[in-house]
Amino acid sequence: MMGGLAFDRVRAIALALPEVTERLSHGEPCFFVRSTRALCYFHDDHHGDGRISLWCPVPPGLQEALVSTEPERFFKPPVSARGTFSGWLGIFLDTAGENELNWDEIATIVEDAFRCIAPKALVAELDHR
Repeated sequence: MMGGLAFDRVRAIALALPEVTERLSHGEPCFFVRSTRALCYFHDDHHGDGRISLWCPVPPGLQEALVSTEPERFFKPPVSARGTFSGWLGIFLDTAGENELNWDEIATIVEDAFRCIAPKALVAELDHR
């Protein structure tokens, strides 16, 4: 895995959230809230694209805003036939230079994804930590 260090960072961020677990889904590492709702997918060379990326749900409008202003850092993941990943945000984790990754920003994006999909009781638990 090319993105081993990035995966370790993503894993630490995701598993620090309440009731988040990890397992393979569609052949890729995925983190789930209560084992049912996908929080984020980690991709290393997804379909031979040569990139390391993270896909996660985001609040309405955020995907469009980030992709249009920073396409070198963010992208729209391909939508599945069932509409999965529509409105999700793709984040390149292999950027450098002026687009160097900010792990605090990644943690905030993953936490926001959690707030989008987690039951209210788990969001409240996160807020009271």
